[in-house]
Amino acid sequence: MENEGYKVHKKNSSFAVGIDLGSNTLRVVKRDCESGEFIAEYEKIVRTADGLQQNGLISDEAVDRIVQALKEARECVDFEGAVLRAVTTEALRRASNREAVLQRIEEETGVAFELIDGEEEAALTLLAVGRRLESLLETSDSFVLVDIGGGSTELIFCYPGKTLTRSFPLGIVTLSQEAGSWERVGELLTKKLPPLRDFVEAIYGQYGRVESFVATAGTPTTVAALKLGMDYRTYDAKRINGTRLQRNELEIYLHKLLAMDKTEREKAVGVGRDDLIAAGILIFEALFDLLGFEECIVIDDGLREGVAISLCEVRS
Repeated sequence: MENEGYKVHKKNSSFAVGIDLGSNTLRVVKRDCESGEFIAEYEKIVRTADGLQQNGLISDEAVDRIVQALKEARECVDFEGAVLRAVTTEALRRASNREAVLQRIEEETGVAFELIDGEEEAALTLLAVGRRLESLLETSDSFVLVDIGGGSTELIFCYPGKTLTRSFPLGIVTLSQEAGSWERVGELLTKKLPPLRDFVEAIYGQYGRVESFVATAGTPTTVAALKLGMDYRTYDAKRINGTRLQRNELEIYLHKLLAMDKTEREKAVGVGRDDLIAAGILIFEALFDLLGFEECIVIDDGLREGVAISLCEVRS
């Protein structure tokens, strides 16, 4: 396989492919730079961080899943002729074998991933979410964006002329693995919240409370899908975008999920996510409380869309 084509940005291309390898999911999107439309997408649970909390390594089995998913993605999305950028985040930041993992992925798929820091991750996510909010006419002078990932959570405060971000090593995969059981998730989460609380209090103390709360990534979009009567198979991002969730609805859907058997939960939220979503909902609830909101706006767009948009903007 010729790898070089995926490492070099084709700046004259009319199409951009953004790839996000997260701690739990591989997400790919293709954008038509001329029309501004997303024209193809792919998503698969690969559980990148499975076992990472215990041994600090990305396992060979996880790499196998990533490689297979990238091969499938290439068939679904068609990378040829597009400017492409592939980024990876918290799981690879933590992994002591990151260089070997990324080298193997590139050798077997031709896709060269860039390990980005939390600040760039937040900026790219904000780019995509901001564009979506504009298209929905959901604008306010200030807002906070929360991105609850598998290995980290980003808090992004947007005020007129100023954006303040911080990435915290708290995610649904790592929290679940460290807790070891559902019963311990809440107790462990309480111990991990002080840095987030201190950051929120410092921001509010200096700049004042924001006007609205926006949330993206798997947990908020999954709860929004349950509210709209969708499951993993019938998930529709267009319907998710702009959905409003109330703080008290999280407990309702958490209880519904816990009452399901494993097969029902997998149908509702996807294979490989059913044992994680409860931890995500608890993090989500805590963020509602820390930020002082009873309602949030859910947006499906995230890092992969931000990568594709940024590529379109610098292609010429």
